[in-house]
Amino acid sequence: MAPSLAVHARRGAAALATAAVLGAAAAPAAFADGSPSPAPGLYGTADPKFDGVFRQSLALMAQSSVLVTPAKPAVDWLAGQQCGDGGFPGYRADTSKACDPKKDEFTDATAAAVQGLAAVGGRADAVKKGLDWLKAHQNNDGGWGYQAGSPSDANSTSIALGAFAAAGQDPAKAAAKDGKSPVETLLTFQLGCDAKEGERGAFAYLKDDKGLRADNLASAAAALATRGKGFVVEPLKEGADQPVKALECSGDAEGGKAKPKDAAAAAEAVDGYLVAAMDKNGGYLLPSMPGAPAKPDQGNTADAALALAAGGHHAAAEKTLKWLQSKESGTAEWAKGQPGRLAKLILATRAAGGNPNDFAGANLVEQLNATGPAPEKKATGSDESKKDEKDDGVTVNVWWIIGVGLAFGAGIGFLISGRKKKQQP
Repeated sequence: MAPSLAVHARRGAAALATAAVLGAAAAPAAFADGSPSPAPGLYGTADPKFDGVFRQSLALMAQSSVLVTPAKPAVDWLAGQQCGDGGFPGYRADTSKACDPKKDEFTDATAAAVQGLAAVGGRADAVKKGLDWLKAHQNNDGGWGYQAGSPSDANSTSIALGAFAAAGQDPAKAAAKDGKSPVETLLTFQLGCDAKEGERGAFAYLKDDKGLRADNLASAAAALATRGKGFVVEPLKEGADQPVKALECSGDAEGGKAKPKDAAAAAEAVDGYLVAAMDKNGGYLLPSMPGAPAKPDQGNTADAALALAAGGHHAAAEKTLKWLQSKESGTAEWAKGQPGRLAKLILATRAAGGNPNDFAGANLVEQLNATGPAPEKKATGSDESKKDEKDDGVTVNVWWIIGVGLAFGAGIGFLISGRKKKQQP
């Protein structure tokens, strides 16, 4: 059955929330609603009502990926947001009050928090509870919606898959429900050869009575999930480059409706879509938010850079990173003072082979550190050459993800998205 008008309204609200995660201009002013100031440990000074958990999760992932040990109060703040049943809200000011499972808990926030806590290490119980919550709130089709009971969407399903990968589990097996693989469910959102040229290989956010519609945010998120990865992606190795291949639609394969047959092929096809979309625009992606002006979306573009790096597409990822670092893109200024955006850029820059400490002259790592409590430990030259090192029980290495990262810059894009108006980015 096609989603109702109410579902589409929520989809619009979710897109607006995504902007909040990235600190978009549309986000409310700091504590404009008079909500209590957050407990010490939270990154950023903007009102966390929409994106507190998401931006905190991204910040912890970004710091850990560059061998910065986050401050204990920062990790405690995120862990303290977890509800009794294991789910996470977009943000709750009073953690002494029990969460309302029907209103307060969200798939994206929970999946992002699991990835953030897995990245820093030492929070196995919280990670397990978060994964248990995701399993308990999985739809019958194997996917996830932004909230329990909402229709499955490609973005929430992708971020949830990344959570299992971040915990070292195979998402296709660990999150299978009644014999249904969530990865296979995700593939049903991909546009095939029956889509118009320029959209083939993309992923839709939702399914509706008008068919699948290409969505940049969902596409970048799915590009990671189909490769078994979350927000943290290991850096590309110099010289190793896999060419990007668009979805092959020659002839009349399967009546012109051919789709990739497995996750690996789906990942290649969506990467081809992302590259073609950016080339068409001059190097960047446009916003996914309904009604947003057709201008460069730095968050979505950063998500694309991360996705391309995950696919081993060195030249394509490097080209995207070059646009992000360009003066005309305004990305450095766009991210300044915004922990979610800074974290997304750090993750994308590092994965694409760049240096987060020198992003067109800006030190993204120091800027991120300055938005919250001082780190327990900063990376040094010798630290950067070490992996699998731990300090006081907190992982400070580049966290690996088996099969494995928000972007929003949100718009992440890196894949960051919220799923309820005034509740989550």
